[in-house]
Amino acid sequence: MRHEQLEQGYHYQVMRRALDLIDAAEGTIPLDDLAAQMGMSPAHFQRLFSAWVGVSPKRYQQYLALGHAKALLAERFTTLETAHNAGLTGTGRLHDLFIRWEAMSPGDLARAGEGLTIRWDHMDSPFGEALVMGTDRGICGIAFTAETGQAAAMADMTARWPRASFVEAPDALSDWARAAFAQAGETRLHMLGAPFQIKVWEALLQVPSGHVTTYSEIAGAIGRPRAVRAVGTAVGRNPVSFLIPCHRAIRKSGGLGGYHWGLPVKRTILAWEAAREDAM
Repeated sequence: MRHEQLEQGYHYQVMRRALDLIDAAEGTIPLDDLAAQMGMSPAHFQRLFSAWVGVSPKRYQQYLALGHAKALLAERFTTLETAHNAGLTGTGRLHDLFIRWEAMSPGDLARAGEGLTIRWDHMDSPFGEALVMGTDRGICGIAFTAETGQAAAMADMTARWPRASFVEAPDALSDWARAAFAQAGETRLHMLGAPFQIKVWEALLQVPSGHVTTYSEIAGAIGRPRAVRAVGTAVGRNPVSFLIPCHRAIRKSGGLGGYHWGLPVKRTILAWEAAREDAM
C-alpha cells in the first residue's frame, strides 16, 4: 500500500509540472518534446500517464487544456432535477467505491466539535499529498496540500471544529482512505456541517464521475434557486474533498470557478476523472 501511495503522489507531481508546460505552449506539445522538457524518456513518460490515468500523454493534453471545463459543460452536464434527500443517513457510489455517510447532529454542530476526537494523518493520493481526518464514524476531512502546504491545510481544517481534540493516528484511517483513493471497496463519511451545507453536499454526491454541474443548478436542485452565492460558499466549505466532489461544480460560463485547495488540483482531478471515464 505504501509503495502504491508514493507512486500516486509522484504521478501527481509529474502531472502538475506537465500542466504548467502545456499552459505555456501554443497548441499540443509532441510527446518527445514534452518528455524532454520533463527530463524523461518518451517511453517512461508514456508509462507514467498510462499507469496514472489510462490514456496517452497526447490524449491527456486535451483533458488538461484550459478550455476543457467548457467542453465538459457542453458534453457532460448533469441536471439535478431533485436533490438527494435521505435524512441523516445515505449512500452514494463512485465507480467501484461504495460510500456510506452520516451527518452530525445539530447538537454536535452547535458544540463546534467539543467532546469529539478527530484523528488525522498525511497520506499520498492520486493528486499529491492529502491531509485525511476522521472520527470513529468515518472520514470527516480530506484536504490536498500540494498547493497550500501542510501547515495551512492543517490550520484550515482544525479551525472548522475548534473545540475538538485532534490526534495524529496513522493507522486509524488507513482502510477508509485506501478505499477512497483507490475508488474501490467501501468507505464511511461523517459529514460535519450546517443543514444548508449538507443539502449542497448531498447534491454534489449525485454528479457522476467525469461529469460536471453548475452552482446555479445545485441551487435549483435544493430548492433555493436564488442562493447561488451561498451554494458557492457551501461548495467551497466542503471538508471532504474528492469524495464529496466539489470539483465537479463550475460556472455557467464554463469557467472553473474557485477551488479551496488550488485550481491546479481541481483541473487535474477533472481531467483525471474524464480520462478514466473515457478509458473504460
